[in-house]
Amino acid sequence: MKQKSYKISVIGLGKLGVPMMACFASKGHNVIGVDVIPRHVDLVNQGKSPVVEPQVNELLQLHKDRISATADYQEAILGSDITFIVVPTPSTEQGGFSTKYVKAAASGIGDALRQKTDWHLVVLTSTVLPGSTEQDVVTTLEAHSGKKCGVDFGLCYNPEFIALGSVVNNMLNPDFTLIGEYDARSGLLLEEFYQGIVDNNAPAARMNIVNAELAKISVNTFVTTKISYANMLAEVCEQIPGCNVDVVTSAIGLDSRIGSKYMKGALGYGGPCFPRDNVAFSYMARSIGAEPTLAEATDDVNRRQVSRLMKLVLSYLPENGKVGVLGLSYKPDTNVVEESQGLELARSLIDRDVPVVLYDPWAMDNARQELGNGAVFASSLQACVQQSDVIVITAPWSEFKEVQAMDLNHKSHRSVIIDAWRILDGKQFADVADYVTLGVG
Repeated sequence: MKQKSYKISVIGLGKLGVPMMACFASKGHNVIGVDVIPRHVDLVNQGKSPVVEPQVNELLQLHKDRISATADYQEAILGSDITFIVVPTPSTEQGGFSTKYVKAAASGIGDALRQKTDWHLVVLTSTVLPGSTEQDVVTTLEAHSGKKCGVDFGLCYNPEFIALGSVVNNMLNPDFTLIGEYDARSGLLLEEFYQGIVDNNAPAARMNIVNAELAKISVNTFVTTKISYANMLAEVCEQIPGCNVDVVTSAIGLDSRIGSKYMKGALGYGGPCFPRDNVAFSYMARSIGAEPTLAEATDDVNRRQVSRLMKLVLSYLPENGKVGVLGLSYKPDTNVVEESQGLELARSLIDRDVPVVLYDPWAMDNARQELGNGAVFASSLQACVQQSDVIVITAPWSEFKEVQAMDLNHKSHRSVIIDAWRILDGKQFADVADYVTLGVG
């Protein structure tokens, strides 16, 4: 049976909002986006993405007849059936999440709902702490609309579980859809809507809103714990002759109670979600009198990964030597440098007056904004390698697998390659470089 076509509005045309628009339009829905940044609105109306993300530009172009953007809330809300709020919830000084942009979006939606006679579903996608949706969104919507939530309009909390660089695939093929529902009508509608969006028949987990809010940050906190555990194992393996973290994690990942995902002992996690969600979980737990011991230990392990790598780099650096850092984005296939391990390593080296040369396939401009004039940015992968005495691979971009021994053999002395992710075949460099990995004794 063919799914009903909906009119969708998306508030916030950023890293998640634009891919969401593209995915919804690709499934036959008409989508209108809202943003306060004129450039984002203009680009979307031209069929172009204001964010760097694989597949998004192609989808926007292919389905541009069903996609539009505006700065006018009333135009978007009156012209749609379902509204998704996808705005930033930046971290506070205390470690929680600010809902100021969420409340601003809810105000604009509420004002428009006052003019609307039809029932409308509002969906909050932005990550918030437990209690925030009902405390901030419900009260704001009701105050500005003059209507009653659960009667005159519906509300759900529906966070996405995506990774930058694979947002489209994650949206269309999720493990599950998390739906926190204010009322059963809202939850049922959203569940039916997603049945026509996902390609993999992923199940929906429907629950009340506060359980969904806690579930969202709990998923990310658990994943970060797996990452830090694998990195702890890597440290242990380095101190035991014959140990290899990849062999160990491959074995324990076969246990169904553990699983193999996120069990690569290498560098710490970064990006706009994992670090702050883990800190927010700890903040939330302590604020209600609970002990977030495991979450805090996870964060501690993660924060020492750059200093651990830094000591290794300095131990191999010759006098007046230069360090090449390959990988400035926090992960491959994105230009986002937030909490990037490679960027933080570069910053630490610059602070020590160590000469550095940097390269990344996509994130050079963003890295320049963070580091200023303290670093040299190479024009290519080979240029970075050729200028460096110690080469550090801090993100497993597929391009970095192209490093060849011939890129190094011009040197009068042996180079050092520190391959944090173990993506190269170290044997090919035996004649020209010392090949060093993390996680191997």
